[in-house]
Amino acid sequence: MESRKEHIGTMEKQLTQWGKKLDELTAKAEKAGGDAKSDYRKGVDDLKAKYKVTQSKLAEFKTGSSENWDTFKTGIESAWDELEETFKKLTNQ
Repeated sequence: MESRKEHIGTMEKQLTQWGKKLDELTAKAEKAGGDAKSDYRKGVDDLKAKYKVTQSKLAEFKTGSSENWDTFKTGIESAWDELEETFKKLTNQ
């Protein structure tokens, strides 16, 4: 089982990778034309919002006390799952 520090490190690495992917998707949304651009842009905007929530939860998770580990872990994992699912949906269009 990963320690808290290892878990946070793993999440930070993945979040950095997703940040790069989000930049690529944003650029792709700008290049799309017509209705596709509008729909794709909405998806990217939704993804950005979830990304920011996940960043915030991770920051909260990093500074939280050990006593609240389970509470923070549940919150970050929920945000994480939503972000991951949104990435999958958007990149499979």
